[in-house]
Amino acid sequence: MGAGEDAGLDVTDAPEDDAAEASEEGTGGPTLQAALEAILLVVDEPVAEVMLAQVLERPTHEVAAALRGLAAEYTAAGRGFDLREVAGGWRFYTRADCAPLVERFVRDGQQTRLTQAALETLAVVAYRQPVSRARVAAVRGVNSDGVMRTLVARGLVEEAGTDPESQAVLYRTSSYFLERLGLRDLSELPELAPLLPDDVENLEETTK
Repeated sequence: MGAGEDAGLDVTDAPEDDAAEASEEGTGGPTLQAALEAILLVVDEPVAEVMLAQVLERPTHEVAAALRGLAAEYTAAGRGFDLREVAGGWRFYTRADCAPLVERFVRDGQQTRLTQAALETLAVVAYRQPVSRARVAAVRGVNSDGVMRTLVARGLVEEAGTDPESQAVLYRTSSYFLERLGLRDLSELPELAPLLPDDVENLEETTK
């Protein structure tokens, strides 16, 4: 086979490879880099290059190159996280110089669980809002002022004006309450009326 024939074969092979790559890119799926980022965002331990290559059905050397490229990109951009190869795999980590801020956030963001009294009070407010402290106390049968202050401080309960008759401050649940319970609005709260005692209204009247 002559030199001219070899050149002809080289020319015809190149478009086929380019066409294959173009076909993959034209499928509308995510890029290799985007796919790697999506997977690594949800892992809780380092993932090996071989495993990533199997999941994404790509050559291991391509996956390895893409991972190193992403790691270099994050470092060059000064991102608050980096992509590290540790323990035989890859995983996202907080960048070292951001550690003090992350520690402060985690420490200050920790909150103890609500006490039984707080849960009871929160439930009364949620189902009978807007409601005064006196009415909450009537339903619970015990003074709830301290617990109400705690719920307000935690952002679960907020003031909702005053009662036109008694001028008592009224309270309601906040948007943060809905966020914490994963609710779109109060209509998604489960039905509670069948569980309430029959004399709730009478108890409330006696506390006015």
